[in-house]
Amino acid sequence: MRRREFITALCGAAAWPLAARAQQPAMPVIGVLSPVSPAVAVRNIAAFRQGLRDLGYVEGQNVKIAYRFAEGVSERLASLAAELVALKPSAIVVGSMLAVVSAREVTQTIPIIMIGGTEDPVRLGLAESFARPGRNVTGFLLTADQDLLGKKLQLLRDAAPDIARVGIMANPDSVGDAAELKLAPTVAARMGLQYRLFEVRAEADLEPVFAAAARDGVQGLYVSWTPVFNFHRPRVVAMTSALRLPAIFGFREFAQAGGLMSYGPDLPDLYRRSATYVDKILKGTPPGELPMQLTEKYELVINLRTAKALGLTISESFLLVADEVIE
Repeated sequence: MRRREFITALCGAAAWPLAARAQQPAMPVIGVLSPVSPAVAVRNIAAFRQGLRDLGYVEGQNVKIAYRFAEGVSERLASLAAELVALKPSAIVVGSMLAVVSAREVTQTIPIIMIGGTEDPVRLGLAESFARPGRNVTGFLLTADQDLLGKKLQLLRDAAPDIARVGIMANPDSVGDAAELKLAPTVAARMGLQYRLFEVRAEADLEPVFAAAARDGVQGLYVSWTPVFNFHRPRVVAMTSALRLPAIFGFREFAQAGGLMSYGPDLPDLYRRSATYVDKILKGTPPGELPMQLTEKYELVINLRTAKALGLTISESFLLVADEVIE
């Protein structure tokens, strides 16, 4: 081989790896927008990562995950959503209906996979239908059961049959809570219950609201799914215990922390299932072709220690229908 040909070949061989590396596709970025904190969301995030691993995605190797946590402050959701959109992710996994609405206002093109919606996404203009959303939002709803409020109040009454006046703690500015509150008068009348609404929009509302509940003489509490309660879970449970009131919450962690009972979806399961939608989107399926799915699994968790501390006798038949009894 002539010297000039050898040098040309050598230079071409040296340049080839650089060119090959330049042509390799960038590692996809997946955004995760949570209304709570890393500590509160730890089981959900772990389930999401495991779902990705089961599908062959390893964080930091063939997929990047960008996390943003609102720390229980709903006003931060819009700016955090904008931060994620600026990263140009392949999809954003969003952990509440309010967060979905915030993300949708920032982008109408990047796929949004919602987890935890409690209001009809079609009515909100987020989707054209459940079977074929048609836009950039799809995902997993907590419920489409319009009588869930009644079911949870009945469970509370099953545990504490003497309840006649119940306090409903909720955020009327939250889309999901607002939908339930519309049903409250009808549900309460049907069950022969009186109810009082206690509005909680932020952490600063917690102490005065619990003080108001004590003055009002309610005999039990219904605590909604709104993220401010979940983020301040230990404090909410402690305040409930201080009032010595039976209460029903939306997530099992409340019962595990000392609340009387919880009835709601298995959130880690929804996060795990959301990984399948990430996989489909990365492989080219438009989000508008992925049907919205409903929660498949609801859990009733009863804390028997708390029941005994409140002087409640929980029937054996009621304990048998529980998914978990904490003794």
